[in-house]
Amino acid sequence: MNILDFSKPIYALAPLAGFTDLPFRSVVKKFGVDLTVSEMISSNALVHNSKKTYKMLERASIENPYSIQIAGSDLDVIRRAVEIINERDDITAIDLNCGCPAPKVVNNLQGSSLLTDLPQMAKVIETIKKYSNKRYTSVKFRLGFNEKNHIEIAKICEGSGADFIAVHGRTRAGRYKAPVDYDALAEIKNHIDIPMFANGDIDTPKKAKWVQEYTGAEGIMIGRAAVGNPWIFKQIKEGMSEPTSELIKEVVLEHFDQMIEHYDKYGAIIFRKNLHSYSKAGYIGASAFRNEVNRIEEPLEMREKIKAFFSQELIEQ
Repeated sequence: MNILDFSKPIYALAPLAGFTDLPFRSVVKKFGVDLTVSEMISSNALVHNSKKTYKMLERASIENPYSIQIAGSDLDVIRRAVEIINERDDITAIDLNCGCPAPKVVNNLQGSSLLTDLPQMAKVIETIKKYSNKRYTSVKFRLGFNEKNHIEIAKICEGSGADFIAVHGRTRAGRYKAPVDYDALAEIKNHIDIPMFANGDIDTPKKAKWVQEYTGAEGIMIGRAAVGNPWIFKQIKEGMSEPTSELIKEVVLEHFDQMIEHYDKYGAIIFRKNLHSYSKAGYIGASAFRNEVNRIEEPLEMREKIKAFFSQELIEQ
């Protein structure tokens, strides 16, 4: 089932560099997320045969529908990247990143800097749409670069062939600190006919339902709030209560095991940042635990530390 049914709210995991890799997406998928998206993939790296980048295209067997997000602005490179993605038959959508605020991305007319050259952004979308053999072409963008011009951006996306959009309710200048402008998201929805995912500071089931109703968005996209909290999607969709210590332990160990399977021994080092997030659920000695795992590199030793730490009961929040 790789068709997105926009007749009811759809909940998606936002792409987050360094976090939404295959192991994490696998864990989140088990909690009912409807759509998963890869980490941002450089179109340049893809066409230059980077093994690491090729590995980022992989999806877990349970990820369906699944979207690949690419970044870039060179039309020839974009076309070649799309043709590489076309060779995989397990991908539902290709998404263009027009939102990443990181300087190293922005300085190469990628990510949110495409919002400073809307004619070129339109050409990139048109190129993806023309050469892709996937069901959907989508765009994830911010409200503008320095100033808001969100309606103009949205209408260009629609006119260039995007099947749906995902909008982060801040400008690039707002990074992740400025208040999210949900009014602007509602304005976009009133000016376009294609579906929209609302994104930005949606961190509770109550907030997710409010944003969906307030903006009229067909979908909700959650990123940072799912890190260390992958069950948020089941809480939103099914009213799941706060996780027990037993469930958290089970999830953390499964996530860790998948990291080792996917990255080999290096997965233990990468997993440290995830442990920092999981340990904030309400445990005694969390700070000491984080300091300890920061020095562990051996997977078996780290797994024993994880098992011991997450075997304790949660303290009252």
